[in-house]
Amino acid sequence: MIKIRNLKAFFPKVRPGYIALRRDMIGAASSLQARGLGAVVDAQLPPADTLARRVGQRRQMLGVQAVSCSLISSVLLVYCYAGTISIAVPAAYFLSGIGLIGVFLLLSETHINDRFEDHYLTLFQVGGHVALQLGFLLAAPQIGYAFLCVLFLIFEFGALRMTSSQATVAWTLTGVSLAPIFLLTHMPIGMPVETDMERLAAMLCFVLTIGQCAFLGLYGSSLRKMLYKRSFELKAANKRIEELAELDELTGSFNRRCIMRMLEDEVARARRSNTPCSIALIDLDWFKRINDAYGHPTGDEVLRTFAITLFANIRNIDRFGRYGGEEFLLVLPDTSNDGAARILDRLRSIIADLDWSALSPGLKVTISAGIATLAANENPDAVLARADAALYSAKERGRNRIAIARS
Repeated sequence: MIKIRNLKAFFPKVRPGYIALRRDMIGAASSLQARGLGAVVDAQLPPADTLARRVGQRRQMLGVQAVSCSLISSVLLVYCYAGTISIAVPAAYFLSGIGLIGVFLLLSETHINDRFEDHYLTLFQVGGHVALQLGFLLAAPQIGYAFLCVLFLIFEFGALRMTSSQATVAWTLTGVSLAPIFLLTHMPIGMPVETDMERLAAMLCFVLTIGQCAFLGLYGSSLRKMLYKRSFELKAANKRIEELAELDELTGSFNRRCIMRMLEDEVARARRSNTPCSIALIDLDWFKRINDAYGHPTGDEVLRTFAITLFANIRNIDRFGRYGGEEFLLVLPDTSNDGAARILDRLRSIIADLDWSALSPGLKVTISAGIATLAANENPDAVLARADAALYSAKERGRNRIAIARS
C-alpha cells in the first residue's frame, strides 16, 4: 500500500504492466474497429494482405512444380541420348508440364483461385498432372515406370493440401484410369536397363523421386511447425481479445459486465466458505462540474488517474471496475464492515491529497463511497442496493466521506 501526494512523482511508480496493458487494450480496440469497418466495405474478398500472401504461396508451389518437371525432363533426355526414345518425348513432356503449370499460374495471378474455398485448386492440379503422366505412359510405354513414379510425387504433393474427400476422389479417378491400361491392354510397361546409359537413367529416376518425396515430407513438417506456432499466436490473440472485452476502454479498469460477474463469483464464494465480503460504490464528487469547468479531456484524465491510483492501492484479492459514468465498484473479499471502512477511508484520503493541479491548475478531486457487507442469504443486487443507498447518504452529508449501509 502506498500513499501519494504528487501525481508527477506517483506515475513512474504505478504498476507499469497495468498502464501498458491499458494502452495495448485501447490500441487493440482501435485496430479491431478499423478491421471491422474494412470488413463492412468489402465482405466478399479477403483483405489485400491476405490475397498477396496467397499469391506468393501459390507462386512458390508452382515454382517447385516447374523445377520438378525440369528434373524429370532431364531424365527423359538421358533416355533420349541412350536411343530408347526420341527427342520428341522429353520436349513434349517439358512443354506440356510447363504449359499446365502456366495455366494454374494464370488463374492464380488473376485471383480466380481466390473465389474457391481451396484457393490452391489442389484437386484440379492433381487431376491435371495425373492425366499428363498417364498420357505419356501411353505415348512412351517402354519407359512407363518413369511416369508411374511421378504419380507418387503427385499424391504426396496433394496430401499437403487435399481434404479427405478430395483425396478419395483423386485416388478413385486415378485407379479408374489405371485399370484399363493394365487390364484391358497388353502394352508392355518397361524399365529398360540393357545399356549403361539406361541404367543411369533408371537410377536418376529413382534418386530424383526419392529426393523429391523427402523434400515434400520436409515441407510438410515445416508446415506443421508453422501451424503449431500459429496456434500459440492465436491463443495469445484470443486471450488479448478476452482481456479487451473485460476492460473499460477509458480507465483500463474492469467494465461493468465483468465487475458484476466478479461480484457474483465473490458472493458465491463467501457463502461457500462462510467468510465476509464487502463492497463499495465509489463516486467522484461533483464530476459534472469538473467537466464543465475544465473540459471533457481533463475529466477523462481525472477518471484515468483515479482508476490507476485506486488500482495501485488495493490488495491483489480486491476487484475494481467502472460501474457507470464516474461511479466505480470495489469488491473486497474476506473483509468485514469495519475493515472495509478503514480501507475506503484510506483511499478517500489518498485521492483527496493528490496534487490534481498537475492535470489542471486549481483542480481538486474528492470521492464519496457507500459500503455494504454481504448479509446472510443476500444476493448481489440486494447488497448493491444497500451500498447505493449508503453512497446517497454520503453525498447528502456533504460528500468527501464514507457511509456504511445498515444491515
